[in-house]
Parts: sequence; C-alpha cells; structure tokens
Amino acid sequence: VQLQASGGGLVQSGGSLRLSCEVSGFTLDYYAVGWFRQAPKKEREFLASISANGATTAYADSVKGRFTISRNNGKGTLYLQMNSLKPEDSAVYYCSALQTGAAASPFFHYDYWGQGTLVTVSS
Repeated sequence: VQLQASGGGLVQSGGSLRLSCEVSGFTLDYYAVGWFRQAPKKEREFLASISANGATTAYADSVKGRFTISRNNGKGTLYLQMNSLKPEDSAVYYCSALQTGAAASPFFHYDYWGQGTLVTVSS
C-alpha cells in the first residue's frame, strides 16, 4: 500500500496550487481519503476529507471556501485544490486513506498515509 503526494512548491501569497496523491496497492473506490498538514512545531491539522463515493466532503474552518478536495477513483488519485494561499498555509501536506463507506468526517482515524509534500507560501 502506498500513497504518493506531489504538487507542493513555492508560491506567492494569494496564489494557487493543486496537490495530487496517487495511491497504489489498493482500490481507492472503497476508501475515504483526506488531507492534513503539519507546520514546524505545530500539531498535524485536518484539512479536508471526501467519502469513498465522492458524495460528501468535510473541511476545516481554516480552509473552507479556499481549498477543494476531489478524487478520481479510476485514476486512483485524490486532489487538493488550494486557492488564495496565505503564508500561514505553509506546511508539509499529507494525504491519507481509510477503508470505509461512511460520510466524510474530520474525525476519521486513517490507516494509510503518504510521505508528504512541502508547500511554502511567501508573503
């Protein structure tokens, strides 16, 4: 089982980035997926989740209206579109997966994690 996050980089404040997370070793169709981030000296923070069938999503208040989670089960890939980026969005971003058919939730305890991709937003 592997999750490979990509798409991070350096962007100016107000800019956009799209993160991708490609999964292998399991069928994404049966998994809820989520995005988290962790900044230096801070705890890991939930950002967004999407249910296995894509019907429901959940977002942290800090990114609601700016970030959008989506998925393409056929490609085994999930995405995080990030708009209106701020310097405080700088962190390592992680994707995650949990085998469940439940509605999206910020309270899932994920089984699988990607290795992280670094996002830096300059002011």
